[in-house]
Order: sequence, then C-alpha cells, then structure tokens
Amino acid sequence: MNEAVPSEPTTAAFFDVDHTLLAVNSGSSWLRHMWRTGKIRPLRALQALGWLVRYRLAILDLEAVTTLAVSDYRGGSVAALDGEVREWFAREILKHVCVEAPRRIAEHRANGHVVALLTAGPRFSATPLAELLAVEHVLCTELEAEAGRLTGRHFPPACAGPGKVVHAERFAAARGIDLSQSYFYTDSYSDLPMLERVGHPRVINPDPRLRRRARVRGWEVETWRAA
Repeated sequence: MNEAVPSEPTTAAFFDVDHTLLAVNSGSSWLRHMWRTGKIRPLRALQALGWLVRYRLAILDLEAVTTLAVSDYRGGSVAALDGEVREWFAREILKHVCVEAPRRIAEHRANGHVVALLTAGPRFSATPLAELLAVEHVLCTELEAEAGRLTGRHFPPACAGPGKVVHAERFAAARGIDLSQSYFYTDSYSDLPMLERVGHPRVINPDPRLRRRARVRGWEVETWRAA
C-alpha cells in the first residue's frame, strides 16, 4: 500500500554521515577492521585506500567503484554481516559521533521537519547510527540479497554524488517534501549536486574544495566535533 502524500509540502533535513554526523570516515575504519580480521586481500586494500583518497578529492567514479566494492561481498550472509557491523560500530564508531549531531536533529524534529540520513554507505553501516540518533529514514546504497545471502550487486544508482539527488528526489516525491525548502548537511565536494538541489545547504567540516565553493557561494561553514 502506497504511503499517502501530505496535502501541504513539508520540509526535510538530510544528513551525510562521514565527517558530518561522525568526526571520522567510517569507510577507513571499516577497511582497517577488514584488514585486521583478514577479510580483505592486500591488493584490494591498497585499491580501497586509493578510492578513499579520490573520493575525498571528488575525482572518483562512484558508480563503478561501488559496483566493484560490493562484488567482494557476494555470497556473504546478511545476518552475519549485520552482526559484525553492529559490533564494529559499537567498538570503533560510537565514540566519534559529533556532539552537535543529536542537537541539530532535535531542532529539526521540533520544527516538524522530516529527518533522514543520506549516505553513500550501505544500510548495514547506516542503521546503527540512525537507531542511535532516532532517525527514522535512511537513504543509502542498497545491496541486493537473495535467500539471506548477498548477491554482490547493488541497486543503482549508488547513493553518492549525483546519486544522492536521485534518492532524495524519490523520497521527496513519495512524501510531499519540498526540496527547495529543505536542508542538507555534508562535508564533501562530491555532494555538491545535492547541496545545490536544496534550499538550505549546510557545510560541515568541509574538504578543501567544498570550503572554497562555500566561500564563493556565501554558504556558512560549521565545525562539528566528537566529545
């Protein structure tokens, strides 16, 4: 049954995760975890490090890299990966949640705004944070699974770069959200398409290219930190 669209447009607040709600890059932390547990080949680990650098510089083919990275999980148990990610989150990521994150989310919720995570990561990594911050909606890169096993494929587009706009527009259309009145918080120049799609861009802990663009556009820059 389709969800009813409100008669009056509503406002949403979308939040990126890494270096925004979190003071770290969760992808780097997960890569270290995979290396320590022997679940990633040396060549792929080096390749992934290169991806992280190019992502920070916003010069990465996000769809192609997602396709390649997701293929490594082919055949893996959904339940086992979910459990492993939750343990990793509690041990490695929880302490890096920015103190401003729950405050700002609470402000938006008090104003009647719909709050959603909008992240390039998969649902496995986004869900523990969403639960911690009581965020109901998670827009992310969705992995395909059959009979409890990952197929090694994702449902395109990946929720990264221009793909975030696609995911946000679908979400907005289904819920009567006016993106021209909505907010998006991020640190990354690669998220520029989404920053320009909403009426209220919010730049948090920006990378150098986004800091320069924010200066040109007159966007306010905020610094968020973990406790």
